[in-house]
Amino acid sequence: MLISVIITVKNEERDMPDLLDSLVVQEKPIEIIIVDAHSEDRTVEIVNEYAKQYDFVKLYVQGGTRGKGRNYGAKKAEGELLAFIDGDEIVNPFWAEEMRKSAKEYDIVAGKTVQIGYHAFEELERVELYYKGYDVTYPSCNLLYDKELFHKIGGFDPWFMTAEDIDLNYRAVEAGGEIGYNKDAIVYHRTRGSFYGFFKQAFWNGFGRKQLTMKHGKLWSNYSPAQMLDHSMDLWYMLRMPPAFLGYLGCKLFGTRPGESDKPM
Repeated sequence: MLISVIITVKNEERDMPDLLDSLVVQEKPIEIIIVDAHSEDRTVEIVNEYAKQYDFVKLYVQGGTRGKGRNYGAKKAEGELLAFIDGDEIVNPFWAEEMRKSAKEYDIVAGKTVQIGYHAFEELERVELYYKGYDVTYPSCNLLYDKELFHKIGGFDPWFMTAEDIDLNYRAVEAGGEIGYNKDAIVYHRTRGSFYGFFKQAFWNGFGRKQLTMKHGKLWSNYSPAQMLDHSMDLWYMLRMPPAFLGYLGCKLFGTRPGESDKPM
C-alpha cells in the first residue's frame, strides 16, 4: 500500500534536511508531500533540492492552520494511507514498514513519539482522553489514517488552532474507526528550544482545549481526575499551567464558534 506522508511546515530550514534524509530511505512505496505555509527562510529551496533527486518528494504552498494545510495535502495524495508527521522530526528507519504493518489491522495507527531536547521538556506527559475505549489524544505528529475514512469524516477541522488531532480522532471513532498503537513506529520529535517557545506552546494548547469544549463539550466527562493527578506533577508541569489557562480563557473570550471560520473538507 502506498503511504502518502503529509507534512505542513513553516520556516523549518534547520530541520528539513534531517527530516527528509530520514524519510527518503523508508520502505517503498511512499510519497512525501510537503505543504509549506509561506516560509521566509530556505525551507522551500531545501525541499526543491530533494524533489530534484527523488520524484516522490512533492512541494505545495498553502497557508492557514495546520488542519487546512493537511487537508490540502490529503487532496493531493495518491496513497491509500495518509500519514501525518511534523517538520521538526526525525523518522526511525523502520517507521513506514511498521505503519504499513499495523494498517492491515486498524483504520488509524498511532506511532510512538520520542521527545528529544531539553530534558525537563522531554518529561512532560500528555493527559489521555478515552472515547469508546480508544485514546483519542494520540497526536498527529505520528499518525496514519485510512484515506477513505479520513475523507468520510471530513478531514481535519481547520477551525482548530491546536487539538485538531483530538477532534479528528474523536470523529473517526464516532464513525466506527478503530485506533491501533504501534510502539515500533517511532519518530523523534524536537521539543521547544526556548522558554518562550515552551510557554507559547502551552498557551496554544490551552486555546485548543477550549475549542474542544466549544465543539465537543461532552468529551470532558471522559477525563479521569485520578489519572490526571497520577501524572508527574513537577515544576515544569506546574509552570505550563498558567499560560495554558490564559490560552483557554483567551479562546473563551475572543475565540470564534465552530462553523464561523473554515469548515472541514
